[in-house]
Amino acid sequence: MSLLVQLSRRVREAGKAEEIGFIAVNDTKQLIDYRQSALYLEGKGVFSVSGLPAPDPGAPYVQWLKAAFKVWQQITAGRKTGPEDLPRRLADTWQDWLPAYALIAPIALPGSPPLGILLLAREREWEDQEISLLAELCSIYAQGFRALNQGKGLGLFARRRPGKTVRIIVPALIVMAMLFLPVRLSVQAPAEVAPKNPFVVRSPLEGVIDSFRIRPNENVAAGQVLFEFDRTNLKSRMGVASKSYEVAAEEYRQTAQLAVSDEKVRSEMEPRRGRMQEKAAELSYSRQLLERVEVKAPRPGIAVFADPNDWVGKNVSIGERVLVIADPAMVEMLIHLPVADAIELSPGTEVVLYLTADPQRPRKGKLTYASYKPEVTPAGFVAYRLKADFVADNEPLPRVGLTGSATIYSSRVSLAYLIFRRPLTVVRQWIGL
Repeated sequence: MSLLVQLSRRVREAGKAEEIGFIAVNDTKQLIDYRQSALYLEGKGVFSVSGLPAPDPGAPYVQWLKAAFKVWQQITAGRKTGPEDLPRRLADTWQDWLPAYALIAPIALPGSPPLGILLLAREREWEDQEISLLAELCSIYAQGFRALNQGKGLGLFARRRPGKTVRIIVPALIVMAMLFLPVRLSVQAPAEVAPKNPFVVRSPLEGVIDSFRIRPNENVAAGQVLFEFDRTNLKSRMGVASKSYEVAAEEYRQTAQLAVSDEKVRSEMEPRRGRMQEKAAELSYSRQLLERVEVKAPRPGIAVFADPNDWVGKNVSIGERVLVIADPAMVEMLIHLPVADAIELSPGTEVVLYLTADPQRPRKGKLTYASYKPEVTPAGFVAYRLKADFVADNEPLPRVGLTGSATIYSSRVSLAYLIFRRPLTVVRQWIGL
């Protein structure tokens, strides 16, 4: 009797339905011996399972209990049960989930429909006094659930009153009306601060870069040496050209001397002269190449490139891009808009850039360019290339290389279109209409 009183007090003091469910499946064992227990509530399904803080709706055990409770829903009093009371598909798997003997009792108050069912199971037969005690406990649990439902408005088992229909319809109408509110269509895309109209420094010759004289993002002046090539091959080439020229010049000189007295030799003068001029041109070209080993900045600005170690020792070809020189006062937004987020764009479209390094100060801009075809970005996704100019304000321009995300705004659409635009696109592609 003392245990029954204590259990009743705990149910009355429970603040949540989950507390009562925990008491029902776990603490009932203080009065009735069992191995497993489960609680089913109308409208909630399998609400509590012994030994677990909360049942997993997708677990096979919980799914089997849910199907069995649907068969037991019509009970009006506590009674024994077993596999014989269930359909064959459930009876065949009884031994996988429960012991041989089970007892079920409705969670109900006199004169009221049941709120749920409490299941107890063990390996030995049930006695009549245990069935009566379980009925008393289920009445206590039903009283606790009902008190919580009425006192705190939990709405677990309450029947819907006619007045509550209005409470559901009015918010639904408000939500539907809000779906037609005009909003600005916008998408987000990764972006970075890129130089505008930069000067591209390309390799003037084919060779191996020997060293860099500058660091990444360093300010350079016009005429300053940026990097230089290895001179070994060029010096060897010029030496060979010089020797070839000297040989050709000596042959031409000897031929010119003999041509004074020998008419046959006179006919060889022009080929020898042509050969000498050819070797002279090769020597001049070798000297020009040697003069190009030091690549200088054609104009002042910021040298934009990654790491000098990526270039030192690398063999580059003529015209290969090495770095760019950007004007810090001329920058723009470079945006990669994914194909899936593509919207209608036009010059002058508003763009807002949120830099990762300074997210609290968004920078506004105007769209100036949008590529006609998408391309694969360095990040590996297909996107359209967009460019936007910064709107003049009192804030200094961000430095080249900063990254962030850009919000691109388009025309006004309904809120419903903004929310369901992507699902509608997928559905349309799927159904082909």
